[in-house]
Amino acid sequence: MMHLRTLLFISAVLSWTLSSARDETTEARNVEGDVQDYDIVQGREEAVVPEAFDMPTCLLCVCLSGSVYCEEVSPDMSAVPTLPKETAYLYARFNKITKINNKDFADMTTLKTIDLSRNLIAEIEDGAFSRLTNLAELILSNNRLTKLPTLPVGLVSFNANFNKLTTQGVKSTVFKKIPNLTYLYLGNNELTAVPQLPESLHTVHLHNNKIATITDETFCQGNTSYYIRSNMFELRLDGNPIMLWKHPNSFVCLQSLPIGWNN
Repeated sequence: MMHLRTLLFISAVLSWTLSSARDETTEARNVEGDVQDYDIVQGREEAVVPEAFDMPTCLLCVCLSGSVYCEEVSPDMSAVPTLPKETAYLYARFNKITKINNKDFADMTTLKTIDLSRNLIAEIEDGAFSRLTNLAELILSNNRLTKLPTLPVGLVSFNANFNKLTTQGVKSTVFKKIPNLTYLYLGNNELTAVPQLPESLHTVHLHNNKIATITDETFCQGNTSYYIRSNMFELRLDGNPIMLWKHPNSFVCLQSLPIGWNN
């Protein structure tokens, strides 16, 4: 009888031990499965391609010695990226930027050149460039602009060729306030009048606009025959409806006759 009780006790212990082992194995497998499922979900999340503006600028663009090159960025770049503080030259051509905000270049006083040509820019907030005291070259060609913002007073070259600029959208004195402006490119727009021009200009391109008339004071000082605009060497008015031969006194102060329709 004693031996029988011992055998029954041992049998119960073994049964309990095996049952516990099976439960632990099942639980371990479940935990492993959960981890695998989590890894799969995580893998899917990591596979999602982030938007351009969510990525650090120097992963999207080439940053080299104060220059940032963001050309034809993929995924599409629709806004100005955050720039390193030491950026002096920004080239962000061939993208899909639609608007320039005041905050895009806030406190970026090191900038000397900005090239935003061949984007989709239709709007620039008025103060977007006004605090860029060292900016010498601004290129906005091949966009969709109908008006210009306030421009930095230190500009030497400004290019807004191939936009939709109108005379109403360009303040008559916007360039007059830039004392060292040397190169001005406003060709292929919808201007109907010539804005006031500073004496510093060497080259002015106004071709392929809608300029139909000028006065003796547009380029010269009509009240004196002694005034010479000594700095201007190239003036393009071709592709406008104006007939230059009808305005002989409008160019007497220039070093050379403008390019345009003379007959």
